[in-house]
Amino acid sequence: MSTRAHSRLIAFFRRALVAASLGASALSVAAATTATKPNIVFILADDLGYGDLGCYNAGSKIPTPNLDRLAGQGMRFTDSHAPTSVCTPTRYAILTGRYSWRTRLQRGVLGPWSAPLIAADRLTVPALLKQHGYTTAAIGKWHLGMTWPTKDGATPASAANALSNVDFARPIADGPTTRGFDHYFGTDVPNYPPYCFIENDRTVGTPSVRDTGRADGYNHPGPMLPGWKLVNILPELTRHAVKHVEAAAKSGQPFFLYFTLTSPHYPVVPAPEFKGKTKAGDFGDFVFQTDWTVGQVLDALQRTGVADNTLVIFTSDNGPEITGEVNPGAYDRVREYTHYSMGELRGAKRDIWEGGHRVPFLARWPVKIAPGKVSNETICHVDLMATVAALLGAKLPASAGEDSVNILPALLGETTGRPLREATVHHAASGKFAIRRGDWVLIDAPSGDDNGAKGEPQWLKDERGYAKNSLPGELFNVRDDVGERRNQFADHPEIVRELKTLLEKYKRDGRSTAGPAQKNDVEVGKIPEGAPGKRKAKG
Repeated sequence: MSTRAHSRLIAFFRRALVAASLGASALSVAAATTATKPNIVFILADDLGYGDLGCYNAGSKIPTPNLDRLAGQGMRFTDSHAPTSVCTPTRYAILTGRYSWRTRLQRGVLGPWSAPLIAADRLTVPALLKQHGYTTAAIGKWHLGMTWPTKDGATPASAANALSNVDFARPIADGPTTRGFDHYFGTDVPNYPPYCFIENDRTVGTPSVRDTGRADGYNHPGPMLPGWKLVNILPELTRHAVKHVEAAAKSGQPFFLYFTLTSPHYPVVPAPEFKGKTKAGDFGDFVFQTDWTVGQVLDALQRTGVADNTLVIFTSDNGPEITGEVNPGAYDRVREYTHYSMGELRGAKRDIWEGGHRVPFLARWPVKIAPGKVSNETICHVDLMATVAALLGAKLPASAGEDSVNILPALLGETTGRPLREATVHHAASGKFAIRRGDWVLIDAPSGDDNGAKGEPQWLKDERGYAKNSLPGELFNVRDDVGERRNQFADHPEIVRELKTLLEKYKRDGRSTAGPAQKNDVEVGKIPEGAPGKRKAKG
């Protein structure tokens, strides 16, 4: 072999070794990147108010040691909002990054046996995460509709004097496992039939006896599993969530757990070991049990060694319930226990005022979020989709997450010099709108009690000194007046015009974020025939 040929051969082998080294290095980096993807645990309480937690309300009559611990170990947001002040639309927005009022559901919530609200071809948060190697699970309350098989081919239904025509021997279609989740365990809604657990696409057992429901209509009649006890729902969901965390942690894959609690929503049924543990009655005891449930999940994350690289988010789907569905309700608890579930905010569940949708929001991610931080950034539950995409380095298609904003900078304590959200749309159970930009919020509806389901009691109005006026809308500066006592609608017509114009643009464009205009499912403001009404379904 000539000297030149020998030199070329040596050079070839050197290049091959370098290439192999670089390839191994690239694989190592890819493996490290996969290994460091954060697990995500999103815990959603049901009907928990801004003032129920000790870390938000020093005067709370309910001990919440685990949630207070979570706040101390991470970040507490003071200006976080559910996109709608009731259940179903908030859940839709969390999983899709899109306001629910762009769908057929423009007021109220889905009733029993409802068809699915999330379209089969719509990208969801769990589906996005699965594309990036995550395992995904939903545990708890679903309330987003499914396709129930029936024995007679007719629409699924139940009545107080008859069992349902649903065929429980067949699988349920269009449920959570068809919308991005690998696994589901829970109850559709605790006060809706069927009264049983559902695992993946089957009921756990056959609901074969009849629950006649409550006379006031909050517990809907329908088939029930023999021996079904409402008090056992939350403990069983807790056990299932803990077991899932333990199994997911051992798998070595990053995981997403969407843990949607049935508490402290009706039925308010604290387990015996929690009874009498607070100074706010059964509701307070149920919140205390809710706090315990969160503690069990936090302990499981710690015990399995994955806590440091797990982003835990805890929040609520809307504000606290009022008398009727729960007794005593939020306002009555003020008088009976001096406990303000809504804190200093005005309104409660279903309302367009802050108390209907401003909710606790806690986030912990030890390797990224500094402990003991407080953020005043305005955020919304609809932001989960864009935030997850940012975590993954993924680009969302134009037809996904139309209303979602990346709040990762706020979570990481980074300052951008401007608000992350241009504006946030608020939505009441009645279908009425408000829009928040900066310190100003415009309620695009006449002033008065018609902005809520039942309105506030007169004694509370007198106590808080709410202004009495009759105007075509309400305008509040929530920095100076978070309790929304002074309506400045007549004082700032230029702000009213600007916010009204922006709200109409968001409705018309099919999105509220940058990107090409999209189509709403139906015309906004036109309620389709057969859609849920203002007070028909409770959830």
